[in-house]
Formats: sequence, structure tokens, C-alpha cells
Amino acid sequence: MTAITDFQVKGADGKPVDLSAYAGKVLLIVNTASKCGFTPQYKGLEALHRDYADQGFEVLGFPCNQFGAQEPGDAAEIADFCTVNYDVTFPVFAKIDVNGSGADPLFERLRKDAPGLMGTTSIKWNFTKFLVDRSGKTVRRYAPNDTPESLRADIEKLLAA
Repeated sequence: MTAITDFQVKGADGKPVDLSAYAGKVLLIVNTASKCGFTPQYKGLEALHRDYADQGFEVLGFPCNQFGAQEPGDAAEIADFCTVNYDVTFPVFAKIDVNGSGADPLFERLRKDAPGLMGTTSIKWNFTKFLVDRSGKTVRRYAPNDTPESLRADIEKLLAA
């Protein structure tokens, strides 16, 4: 089975980015939005990123405008918002779709590997999070209302493995 780190995505600049650059790391992949009630989670995501980066952990942000049109900006506006408001240093990629016929293949795979409640595969809202182990296997999906802080024990377990 293909590892998550075998996928290619688009960087904020529109250029291809091979996720193989993150091979061997524990990843938290999140669909984000700048105008969402969960947007303050950027602060917690950045705290996780800073606290665990030296142990091989990365947060990867994927802006998405599919939920209430809460990510209307272009790449430059999104990057500026993240930097100015939350001092985000983790990678924020190009805006994507996470559901439907235009869904990014990475998120199609994440949804399949870690279904939601009652086996549903679609993503329900912004700030759905997927934890990926060092081998590139999706370990778990977290709901938008699961705070970044509440994921620490699971992240630490994977980092120690």
C-alpha cells in the first residue's frame, strides 16, 4: 500500500511538492480555513509544531474553501493571515478540495484510511485532522472540535515508537 509520503501536492506557490520530504516523520495533516470558528486552532497547531519538530514531527496545513466559503483568499492572503495572526511556521500548501469529484488525492486517501463516525468518509468541516506515523500510515482522524492540545498523548506515543 502506498504511504502518505508517496503523494505529491501543490505548494502555496503552485509548484509540486513531494511528501517524500517528510518520510520518517510523524505528521498531522489538517484542512484549514482563515474565517472559521476553529481558526484559533492555528495557535495550538503551531505550538505542537514547535514543541515536537526536533523529534521528527510536522504539521501540514491544507487550506480549503469547501465549508461555508471560509477560506476565500488566495495563497498570498492565506500565508499573510497565518503569519500575522498566528506566527505559523509549519508548511501551508495550496488551497484544495477535500471532498467531491475534485478532491485532492491525498485527502481521498486520508479519508479512506481513517473514516469518520459510523464509517463515513467525507470530511465534515474545516480543521479535521489526520495523524500519520513515521512509516506514512494514517493512524487516526480527529474531528474539528478535537483541539490540537488534546492530540499530544497520541503524538508523543508515535514519536516514541
